Amino acid sequence: MKTNVPMIRKMGQFDVVQRTKDGYFNANVLLEQWNKTNSMKKEIGHFLSLKSTKEFIEVMEEKAARNHELPEHQAFKKSRASTDKKGKKTPGAYWFHPYLFIDFSMWINPKFKYDVIKFVYDQLIQYRHEAGDNYVQLSASLSQLSGIPPTGYKKVAVAMQWIVFDKKGTELRQTASQDQLNQLKELEKKLSFAIDMGYIETFDQLISEMRKLYQMKNKKF
Repeated sequence: MKTNVPMIRKMGQFDVVQRTKDGYFNANVLLEQWNKTNSMKKEIGHFLSLKSTKEFIEVMEEKAARNHELPEHQAFKKSRASTDKKGKKTPGAYWFHPYLFIDFSMWINPKFKYDVIKFVYDQLIQYRHEAGDNYVQLSASLSQLSGIPPTGYKKVAVAMQWIVFDKKGTELRQTASQDQLNQLKELEKKLSFAIDMGYIETFDQLISEMRKLYQMKNKKF
């Protein structure tokens, strides 16, 4: 999956936003919450102007260029401000590489250390990629079924949401827990395998089996 989708997760009492493609974190979102909660006025510019920060960024980008580790060899990126059709303005944001984000979080508050390190090493992004890749495989398997309607692919996607999340929605993957994404990944693999092996031959049969899975998982008989 190549779309750079912002994912929202909890880091302690705060929301953290990370992009799925490059893994960069939104520094503005965290700092705004911290300033509001603690009635402070810390600024990202202050952090970036520190000698220690500049030295760290220099080392990061030098090693990244040598080892091809960072996208475009950048420790951080700044998105441009934008205005939508209704005139609503969205300010530009700083997106930090996970290494720099850890350093930034320590600058805000040393107590963030455990939460940030745990989050950065979380396999959530990996699970999301795998879930997306498995859905591509499942879509290929669905094309083999007889009696699949034009809306069949969408119905299967919604049915999987009900099985895993017990609800449907447009952003469930972006806010899903690691366990939920793992469940989704495994479900897609199993359904694809069942179709490819000929255990499920028709679309109606597939939907029937998915209803059974939903009832078993959510104990709704």
